[in-house]
Amino acid sequence: MKCFFPVLSCLAVLGIVLAQRHVAVQEGPLYRTEGSHITIWCNVSGYQGPAEQNFQWSIYLPSAPEREVQIVSTVDSSFPYAIYTQRVRGGKIYVERVQGNSALLHITDLQARDAGEYECHTPNTDERYFGSYSAKMNLVVIPDTLQTTAIPQTLHKVEQDPLELTCEVATETFQHSHLSVAWLRQRGGEKPVEVISLSRDFVLHSSSDYAQRQSLGEVRLDKLGSTTFRLTVFHLRPSDQGEFYCEAAEWIQDPDGSWYAMTRKRSEGTVVNVQPTDKEFTVRLETEKRLYTVGEPVEFRCILEAQNVPDRYFAVSWAFNSSLIASMGPNAVPVLNSEFAHREARGQLKVAKESDSVFVLKIYHLRQDDSGKYNCRVTEREKTVTGEFIDKESKRPKNIPIIVLPIKSSISVEVASNSSVILEGEHLHFSCSVRTAGRPQGRFSVIWQLVDRQNRRSNIMWLDRDGTVQPGASYWERSSFGGVQMEQVQPNSFSLGIFNSRKEDEGQYECHVTEWVRAVDGEWQIVGERRASTPISITALEMGFAVTAISRTPGVTYSDSFDLQCIIKPHYPARVPVSVTWRFQPVGTIEFHDLVTFTRDGGVQWGDRSSSFRTRTAIEKAESSNNVRLSISRASDTEAGKYQCVAELWRKNYNNSWTRLAERTSNLLEIRVLQPVTKLQVSKSKRTLTLVENRPIQLNCSVKSQTSPNSHFAVLWYVHKPSDADGKLILKTTHSSAFEYGTYAEEEGLRPRLQFERHVSGGLFSLTVQRAEVSDSGSYYCHVEEWLLSPNYAWYKLAEEVSGRTEVTVKRPDSRLKLSQAQGNLSVLETQQVQLECVVLNRTSAASQLVVEWFVWKPNHPERETVARLSREATFHYGEQAAKNNLKGRLHLESPSSGVYRLFIQNVAVQDSGTYSCRVEEWLPSPSGVWYKRAEDTAGQMAVTVMRPDAALQVDTVVPNATVSEKAAFQLDCSIVSRSSQDSRFAVAWYSLRTKAGGERGGPGLGEQEEEEGDEEEEEDLTERTALLSVGPDAVFGPEGSPWEGRLRFQRLSPLLYRLTVLQASPRDTGNYSCRVEEWLPGPQKEWYRLTEEESAPIGIRVLDTSSTLQSIICSNDALFYFVFFYPFPIFGILIITILLVRFKSRNSSKSSDGKNGVPLLWIKEPHLNYSPTCLEPPVLSIHPGAID
Repeated sequence: MKCFFPVLSCLAVLGIVLAQRHVAVQEGPLYRTEGSHITIWCNVSGYQGPAEQNFQWSIYLPSAPEREVQIVSTVDSSFPYAIYTQRVRGGKIYVERVQGNSALLHITDLQARDAGEYECHTPNTDERYFGSYSAKMNLVVIPDTLQTTAIPQTLHKVEQDPLELTCEVATETFQHSHLSVAWLRQRGGEKPVEVISLSRDFVLHSSSDYAQRQSLGEVRLDKLGSTTFRLTVFHLRPSDQGEFYCEAAEWIQDPDGSWYAMTRKRSEGTVVNVQPTDKEFTVRLETEKRLYTVGEPVEFRCILEAQNVPDRYFAVSWAFNSSLIASMGPNAVPVLNSEFAHREARGQLKVAKESDSVFVLKIYHLRQDDSGKYNCRVTEREKTVTGEFIDKESKRPKNIPIIVLPIKSSISVEVASNSSVILEGEHLHFSCSVRTAGRPQGRFSVIWQLVDRQNRRSNIMWLDRDGTVQPGASYWERSSFGGVQMEQVQPNSFSLGIFNSRKEDEGQYECHVTEWVRAVDGEWQIVGERRASTPISITALEMGFAVTAISRTPGVTYSDSFDLQCIIKPHYPARVPVSVTWRFQPVGTIEFHDLVTFTRDGGVQWGDRSSSFRTRTAIEKAESSNNVRLSISRASDTEAGKYQCVAELWRKNYNNSWTRLAERTSNLLEIRVLQPVTKLQVSKSKRTLTLVENRPIQLNCSVKSQTSPNSHFAVLWYVHKPSDADGKLILKTTHSSAFEYGTYAEEEGLRPRLQFERHVSGGLFSLTVQRAEVSDSGSYYCHVEEWLLSPNYAWYKLAEEVSGRTEVTVKRPDSRLKLSQAQGNLSVLETQQVQLECVVLNRTSAASQLVVEWFVWKPNHPERETVARLSREATFHYGEQAAKNNLKGRLHLESPSSGVYRLFIQNVAVQDSGTYSCRVEEWLPSPSGVWYKRAEDTAGQMAVTVMRPDAALQVDTVVPNATVSEKAAFQLDCSIVSRSSQDSRFAVAWYSLRTKAGGERGGPGLGEQEEEEGDEEEEEDLTERTALLSVGPDAVFGPEGSPWEGRLRFQRLSPLLYRLTVLQASPRDTGNYSCRVEEWLPGPQKEWYRLTEEESAPIGIRVLDTSSTLQSIICSNDALFYFVFFYPFPIFGILIITILLVRFKSRNSSKSSDGKNGVPLLWIKEPHLNYSPTCLEPPVLSIHPGAID
């Protein structure tokens, strides 16, 4: 309840919002005649305010279409303009209120000036203006040109006389209109009675007083020429007395499809007086029911209706299946034929006169063979003066058929065939179904029989109660070859198959079923027999008809009936036989064929091509004359043509032979059988449909109206592409619901994607194109054919129409692919691992497949190169960059989650440096299963820099000099203080450093040092390097220098300490030595590369000659050594410091103490000392040139 009031409030508000006033007026244009009474309705809906609305009518005249002329109003009496005021006040123009929201405008005496555009306006009663408040329609006033004339007269007739009256009806209306004509009879002040009328749809109709006489042809209406209508009453009755006049109406169809009588006119009347006679009588046959069982009684009552029956003489005869049962004269004594006389004698039958006007035939115990048609005939007789009776008029009612069923049998038989009309050579399949209450011990025997065109009966095959099948004599040979087969499909179902049918197989196929039960004594006995049949026509037969003098319906529509009468004049006596033959010429042929003949002996003989007429034709020969009437029902194309009757007059010769005396041929009568007028209408509405591929395209084809409820439709679906001139057929469904695919469906492969549906309503057809593709875009429409079943059970196309178009646009889904645009920089050392991540933030479809490609821009290389590619089949491919930089084996891809792809570059190298990014392609499957690229996007860039380790190699630069004796050994140590990596390897080489020839060098003693002048490059150019020994990083020794060959010994005391020992030193070995160290590291591909190199400080080696010298003496005495080499140094240093201090003070005190260009006069360079505490030589003080200026 808490939600009820808010919902109710919402609904109320919604109703207010949706309420919209709408005024509707009768659809125009309307055509009406001058002087007629016209009404125009106007309705209003969707309004607010009071239930009773007001209406105001105005007109816009053709002479001033922009000017409104007010006519009448329901609310304002002063509303009409002057030209309409008098007619409104006089009641000739007024508004009739039908309901509160509906009204009718009446104009009683329509005038030519009333033509124009009428507007119905409803004053506003709403809170605000919303909707339409007026509506318009056009009225066209035309002259009344209908004329109905007849000659006024007074006629005196006697009962049974014929009556003929004519009436002229004409009109000069230019619009398409229909006329209806009716003859009426009026007596005194009574209401007129319709005798017969021809409606606007050309249908004849009579009132209840004349309907039966019209159906018997006693009352007819004929059109003679274009304007004359003739009424004929063949046998007048006293009740026909009165004034006869004709009335015509002119009808026009309004836009809403309804018909309106614009004007009616009646003619002058003819007074007809009918003098009655008392000799007329009628006969009626009655019985209680039509279905009986064996042993039941039946009573037939023949009732005579006449005046003064006791004073007149009547004879009655009873007939069964056209065979005489009994006759009874005026004396009421029955005379029975031999067969029925025996039954009457046994008390089984009685013929009696119950009263003067009632005659009775009673059968007390019916037999099964009593089934048939019963009738009575009453003949009035006149008694002559001699006492003899003379037959006068004779009458009989319609036959009464009865059916007598077996008392014990409860079976019924139904026969069905695969077709009633086939072509010669096709197969025939029949089924015979037996329905019964069923007995456990019951059996059936079945006989299939054929009644051919000559009414000859022959046994085809039969199955006895024991299940044995035997063919008939004339079918034995065909059965042996399998041309005829009989089978018991189920206990109560039997089939017959005739293969490769022949012409003689045409006829009536009959299934005769006998029911057997076992009696108490064990014998089988028949308890019932039933038979059923079905007609089979092997080929269509052309049958000849001829029309003689009279026909009421020269033009009929499919399935209507028509009568033909052949009137033979004069009337010949009974002894002169006349044979009458109806002949027929079908439409489009030139030959006549005999249809049916009443032979001279009273028999009926059908023509060779009349088999299809028999079931639909009734032929009757008048008792009092030789006139023959042919009635044909369910007319079709095969009954259209020209009919003619031929009468032959015969004479019987003395030798019992017959001679034809004369032959007379009637005039031709053409019968036209027309197809019904089509009412097919297909929806013309246009649609625009836009959808995403892979969705279904729903196309509808709506039949708004059809000619018949039994109409079938063939629907052809087309598509029109802008590049094509005409539409292409997609699918055709025939009226029999068969499917045929068009060339477009075959070429485009649409067959598996098409789905056709016919809705239960019957008029709506749908075509669905599943899994739409972009190529399916186009303009679709349907072509509808209406088919009807002819009376011959053949389908024919009545009409066709094309629907409105549906513009279909199929597009691909919008791209929603998006990658992460994050950018970054990454610096790593060689041999480490780099991770490149590609993240898909969004994608178009979850069913899509992705292609991921990584690429790199190398420095100084403008083109990008592919590193790796992951296909949409999840196959990993290397790019061209992988081959160049030997990336294969170092790339690893993983996807930890959907949309996240990580590419790892293992063991990176410097050449792997560059700017990396990934590009993703999104592929979608088309409805046909073909994958196509829908979108692509590129992620943000990652700048990767791969660096080698920083060089940290350091070699010990503080190396002591050494002095050795000749023939002794000296050691050259190479000590590595630090290295760049623990994986480093070293290449070590020792060099002898000597000054090139022409250069200044110091003495060979250890205390002497070369003086340097110029930059380091000049010094290197002056230094000659000679390799003693080199050891590579792979521990491979190079060749020994020639001066030291054989005297070198290499030692690696530790991973960072290398020693070279020179044996057998000689004075030539005196000089400076150094070692150069190269540091080698393993690359990412396990190749070794040189990272850096470092050279140690020079090592001074002095090799003493073995001869005695001052130097050797000093070195051999420690006291002398310190006196000569140690003590002078401090003294000499103090002296230099003193000189410097004095020089510094004197420069500060005197400005003139500056040297030239401001350069100090005294510049002291720190002396270079070569001192070795292990050497016996004194240290050498080397003052290079320019040390003291």
